[in-house]
Amino acid sequence: MITIHIIIGNIFSLISAVCIALSAIKNSKKDFMYWQVGDTMSGILANIALSAHAALVTSIVCLIRNFLSYTGRLTGKITAVLLLVGVVTGLYANNLGVIGWLPVTASAIYTVCIYLTKTDQQMRYALIFNMALWAVHNFYVMAYPSALMNTFLAFWSAYQAIRRRQPV
Repeated sequence: MITIHIIIGNIFSLISAVCIALSAIKNSKKDFMYWQVGDTMSGILANIALSAHAALVTSIVCLIRNFLSYTGRLTGKITAVLLLVGVVTGLYANNLGVIGWLPVTASAIYTVCIYLTKTDQQMRYALIFNMALWAVHNFYVMAYPSALMNTFLAFWSAYQAIRRRQPV
């Protein structure tokens, strides 16, 4: 049965999907991160509506991370703190068992990658794994627009990475 929570969650999921799609076509890390700020803000609202607690707290940490990366203030120490906070709070808030681990794992790995990467090509490699894990989670919680976009972007990012074939 479709409830108002699922409809609201999918509206924000659609906004999130548009933002993540726009980020994937950007050619600078700064532009990339700008749209990922929008993605995480929308994702937070979708996760509230869909009662995905681990993804919610993980997305809040990701919003902070993405904003700091966008503004050029993401340092190694801040990355380490965000990584620790994201994993601990994500696992604590998890209400979905193994499925709840997926956004926590995806975001932890992506947090490290955001700090370490310097080019849009490197971000594409990081995005492949991140999108695949989020896709599985989003299908499970019925955030269908995001799930479909995550799946598409995992494949699209892989295609683009192979096509551009620049060393990491």
